[in-house]
Amino acid sequence: MRAVITVIGKDMVGILAKVSAVCAKENVNVTEVTQSILQDLFAMIMLVDLEKATVPFNELVDQMTALGEQEGLKIHVMHEDIFNSMHRI
Repeated sequence: MRAVITVIGKDMVGILAKVSAVCAKENVNVTEVTQSILQDLFAMIMLVDLEKATVPFNELVDQMTALGEQEGLKIHVMHEDIFNSMHRI
């Protein structure tokens, strides 16, 4: 099972490292990352593999939401099937 993690917020040092650290701690494999900085706005999309995750999907969502609140970011985790359904024409 895969998921899409999106991160939006004011650019600062360490955003990628902090999100990746949560993934590593829970054995979530980051397979693709794209990020952009537009003036002072940071935007990132990560594709992650949850096959060997040590926590249920909902707990990962809660951890990422808490990290976002702590860092002043909006972090959203969406199951790949829902992401694909939402973006299908």
